[in-house]
Amino acid sequence: MSNYVRIFDTTLRDGEQSPGATLTSSEKVEIARQLARLGVDIIEAGFPAASPDDLAGVRLVAEEVGREENVRKWAPEGVRPPIICGLARASAADIDRAWEAVRTADRPRIHTFLATSEIHMKHKLRLDPEEVVERTREMVAYARSLCADVEFSPEDAGRSNPDFLYVVLAEAIKAGATTLNIPDTVGYTLPDEFGGLIAGIIRNTPGIAGVTVSVHCHDDLGLATANTLAGIAAGARQAEVTLNGIGERAGNTSLEEVVMALHTRRPIFKLDCGVRTEQITSSSRMVSQYTGIVVQPNKAIVGANAFAHEAGIHQDGMLKHNLTYEIMQPETVGLSQSRLVLGKHSGRAALRARLLEMGYELTDENLGEVFNRFKRVADKKKNVTEADLQALVKDELYQPREIFHLEDMQVVCGTLGMPTATVRMRGPDGASVVRAAMGTGPVDACYKAIDEIMLLPNKLLEYNLHAVTEGIDALGEVSVRIQVDARDVSAPQRLSAQHEQLGHRIFGGHGASTDTIVAGARAYVNAINKAMAALGMHSDQQAPDAARTPTA
Repeated sequence: MSNYVRIFDTTLRDGEQSPGATLTSSEKVEIARQLARLGVDIIEAGFPAASPDDLAGVRLVAEEVGREENVRKWAPEGVRPPIICGLARASAADIDRAWEAVRTADRPRIHTFLATSEIHMKHKLRLDPEEVVERTREMVAYARSLCADVEFSPEDAGRSNPDFLYVVLAEAIKAGATTLNIPDTVGYTLPDEFGGLIAGIIRNTPGIAGVTVSVHCHDDLGLATANTLAGIAAGARQAEVTLNGIGERAGNTSLEEVVMALHTRRPIFKLDCGVRTEQITSSSRMVSQYTGIVVQPNKAIVGANAFAHEAGIHQDGMLKHNLTYEIMQPETVGLSQSRLVLGKHSGRAALRARLLEMGYELTDENLGEVFNRFKRVADKKKNVTEADLQALVKDELYQPREIFHLEDMQVVCGTLGMPTATVRMRGPDGASVVRAAMGTGPVDACYKAIDEIMLLPNKLLEYNLHAVTEGIDALGEVSVRIQVDARDVSAPQRLSAQHEQLGHRIFGGHGASTDTIVAGARAYVNAINKAMAALGMHSDQQAPDAARTPTA
C-alpha cells in the first residue's frame, strides 16, 4: 500500500455549496491557482451540469490551472498542474457536461456519483438495488469511454449496507473506475464505524487492489476530520477536503486539519502528502475573503487564536520553551512576519514584489488599480500589512461583473437626528443615480438607499465587521449574506446545484475600506450584483425605470 495520501480539494464545488459562498469564474480561477501553489493533487472545480456559469467556470480552471503551458506563466518554479475534476450525477447528460468542462486539462477527471443507502434509493432515486447496480455499471463505463481517470462515489455510503457497497463498488471497478470515493454524506458515522467501513471495503471488494480508495466526510456531528483520519488509517489514500472546512450544512473535512495532523503526527501515520504547509494561511484567507465566510477565531490551524496564548501559565511555559504549549510552529503554516514593510513611500516595484510573494501576479493595468488604492490606504495608516493587501486585491479586482457600481456615498448620523445616507451609483445603462434614505442607523440608512436604486428584494441575513489588522487605523472588512427568492423577481430562475429545488438562494458579499460604513456598502452592493448575475439579470439589460430616473 502506498505511503502517499492524495489531497483532493473540493472547495470550489462542495465548499461553494455553503449558503452564500457563490464564486465568480475569476474568483474560482484565483482560488484554483492558489490551490496549485498549495500543492493539492486534485481540484474538483465544480458541478458543470448545475448551470452554464458553473460549466464555464470549470472549463476556465481546466485551461488556466490544469495546463502546464499556462501554469508556467504565473506559477513559481516547482508548481505543477493538478488533476482537474468535474462532478456529474450518474447520467449521460451530466457526464457529457463534466467532460466538456475538464477535457482541456492535461490530466482531466470525471467524478460521478449515485446513492446506495436504502433511504436514498427508496425516497430520492426510487430505484431498486439491482437498478442502482446496473446504472453504476453503465454510467461508469460511459465516463471511462470519455476519460481515462474516473472516480465513482456511492452517495450516503456511511448509511449504506456494507455488503451492497461491495457489490456496487466491484461493478464500478469492472466498468473502469480508477478511484472509489466513500462519502459520509450526512456526517452520520463515528470514527470507529467509518474506519471499519473502509477496512471492510478494502478487504471484501474484488479488484480493489488496483484502484485508489478515497474518503469524503461531512461535519454534522463535528467528526469529519476524525472520520477522515480513521479512513486513512484503515487504508484510504485520498482525502477529500475543503479549505476552512466550508461546505453544505456544517461543512466538510478541513484541509488544514487533515494535512497538519498527518504532518504533526507523522510517526503515527507514517504517511506523506504533497501540500506545501507554508501556503495554508494565505490560502485560508483567500477563501474566506472570496466566499465571505469568516473563519471562527478558535478554528484549528487557521483561526485568529490558533497560536495565541493568554493564560499566565501558558505564557510562562512559552517563554521558557515554545513546545510546552505549541505542537506546531506558526511559520509552518505560513504565519511568519512579512520581510517587506510597505508604506506611503513605497513604489510599484515593492508592491509588485510583495504581491508576487503572496501569489498574486497582476497585469500592469491591474497593478495600477491596486497601487492607486494602496496609496490611498497608506496615506491613512503607517504600515500596510499582508492582510491589508489581500483585502485590497480582493476588493479591487475580483468582484463579480458589476451591474451597478457604487460611486460615492455620504452618511449623517449621531444623537441629534435620524441617520441619513445619500448614495450615488452608476446603473447598467451608464447613468448615475442618486438616492437618499433614513434608517435606524448609518448602515440601515445606507442599505435602504442602495435598495431604492438596485430594486432587488432581499433579506439581510448576516453582517460581519472585523478589523483586518490591529490599531485605530486598521482596514475594516465587512462580509454580508443576503437571501433572495427567485420567485420575487422578474428574472430567469436557476436550479440549486445539488438539490434541484427552486426558491431561496443565499449570496455573500465582501468589502474593505478604512471607513467601515463604506466597506459595508461595498459588501452589500457586491452581494446584490452576485444575485443579479446568478438570476440572469445581466449588465447589458436596462435598469428598472425607477432606478434610471436621472437626478440633478
